[in-house]
Amino acid sequence: MVSATARPPSNVTTGVRLGYAVGSFCSANFTTIPGLLLLIYMTDVLAVPALLAGVVVFLPKAWDLIANPLVGQWSDRTTSRWGPRRPWLLAGAAVLPLFFALMFLGPPLKGTSAGIFVGVMFLIAATGFALYEVPYKAMPAEMTSNYHERTSLLQWRMVFIAISIGLSGIVAPLIAGHTVDGYRMMGIIFAVILLAAMIGSFYGTARAPFTGQQQSAGGTLRAQVRAARTSKPFMWLLGLSSAQTLAAGVMLAGAPYFAAYTLDDPDAKVTLFAALVAPMLVTMPLWVWLARRLDKRGAMILAASLFAIGDILAVGAPALGSLYAHLAVVVVGVGYAGLQLLQFSMLADVIAYDGAVSGERRGGVFTGLWTAAENAVAAFGATIYGATLAVGGFISSDPENPVTQPESAHTAVIVGLTAIPAVITIASIWMTLKYDLTADRLAAITTSEPEKTSETAAPEA
Repeated sequence: MVSATARPPSNVTTGVRLGYAVGSFCSANFTTIPGLLLLIYMTDVLAVPALLAGVVVFLPKAWDLIANPLVGQWSDRTTSRWGPRRPWLLAGAAVLPLFFALMFLGPPLKGTSAGIFVGVMFLIAATGFALYEVPYKAMPAEMTSNYHERTSLLQWRMVFIAISIGLSGIVAPLIAGHTVDGYRMMGIIFAVILLAAMIGSFYGTARAPFTGQQQSAGGTLRAQVRAARTSKPFMWLLGLSSAQTLAAGVMLAGAPYFAAYTLDDPDAKVTLFAALVAPMLVTMPLWVWLARRLDKRGAMILAASLFAIGDILAVGAPALGSLYAHLAVVVVGVGYAGLQLLQFSMLADVIAYDGAVSGERRGGVFTGLWTAAENAVAAFGATIYGATLAVGGFISSDPENPVTQPESAHTAVIVGLTAIPAVITIASIWMTLKYDLTADRLAAITTSEPEKTSETAAPEA
C-alpha cells in the first residue's frame, strides 16, 4: 500500500473551474431532456402505451450498471499526456450527440415499433454518455485535496447545471412543442449543445491540477467493485443520493402531465421549470456557507427536508391553483439546489478518502458505480410514474386523436408528482444520518498512516 500523505490545498484557477463547469451542459441536458420529454414524447406523440414507454426509458439505463463501472476502470488505468480522464471526454463526444439527435428523429412509426426504435437509440446514446460522464465526475476529487474547496469548486458546476436545466426544461419544450417536427428540431439543436460542451470541457481542463493517486488500481473489475462496496461512506452516500435522484426522476417525468392535466396548461411546464431553476441560480453561495456551518451532512438533511416539504405542499395544487403550485416548486428548487451541490462534493470526499486509505487511483470505479446507479434510478423514476399512470387508467393518445382522461388518471398524475417523491426523499434523510465522513474524519485519515479495516480494505483479486 502506498502511504497516504497530506498534500497542501491546490489552487484551482478560475479558468479551470469554468472549463470544468461547462461540461455540465452535457451532464444536465442529457439527464433532464430524456427525463422530462422522452416519456410524454412516446405516449402523446408516438402513441406508445404508457407502461411500455416507461420501460423503454428505463432499460437503456439498466445497461449503465455494466458499462459505467467498466468505463471507470478503463479511465483509472489510462496513461496519456492528457491525464487519465480527459481522453474519455473526447470518446463520449464522438458518440453521444449523434445518437441523442436520432432519439428524436421521429421515424414513420407508431406504438410499440416506435418505442423500440427510441429505446435502441437511447441505449447507444447512454453508452456515449457513460464514456464521458464517468471520467468527468472523477475529476474534482483529483483537482484538490481540500475538503471545503471541493464544494467551492463544484459551486461553479451547479450554476452551469442550473442554466442547463433552464435550457432543457424551458427552451427544449418550447422548441419541441407537440409535433414530430418540433421534437426533431429540438434533438438536433441540443445535440450541437452537447457536442460543444463536451469539447469545451476537454480543452477547459487542460491546465487542471492533479492531486490524485498516481498508481492505478490493480485486480479485476469485480475485485474493485467489491472494494467499493466495502466502503461504508460510499455505500451510504450512494444510497441516499440514489433515493434523491429517484425522487427527482419521478417528479421530472410527471411535470408535463402535472402541467397538462392538473393545471390545464401544457405550456406551464416551462414556468414550472423556471420556478425550479431560479433557486439554483441564487442559492449556491448560501448552500456553500451552510455546508461549512452545518458540515455537509447537516446541510444535506436540510436540503432533503425542503425538497420533501415542497413535494407535500404541491398536493394542494388542484384546489389552490397555478400560482400556489409554482410557489411549492420554488421550495422544491431551493432543496434541489442543495442536494445537487452536496451530492457531488461528498462524492469527491469519498473518492479522496478511498485514495488515502488504499493508495490507489480507483475514483473511476467509484464514479462508474455512482453514475450507473444515478442514471438507472433517474430512468426508473419515469417507469414508476408511467406505472402510476397505468394504475390510474391513463389513456395514451396522439395529437390527431385526443382523449378525455378518467378522474382516476387525474388523481394518479398528482399522486405521482407529490406523495411518491416525498416518501422517497424522507427515506434519503434516514440514510444521510448514517453517512459519517466529516471534515475532521477525512483530515485525520489523510494526515496519518491508515490501516486497512473491514470498511476500506480491498478484497484480493
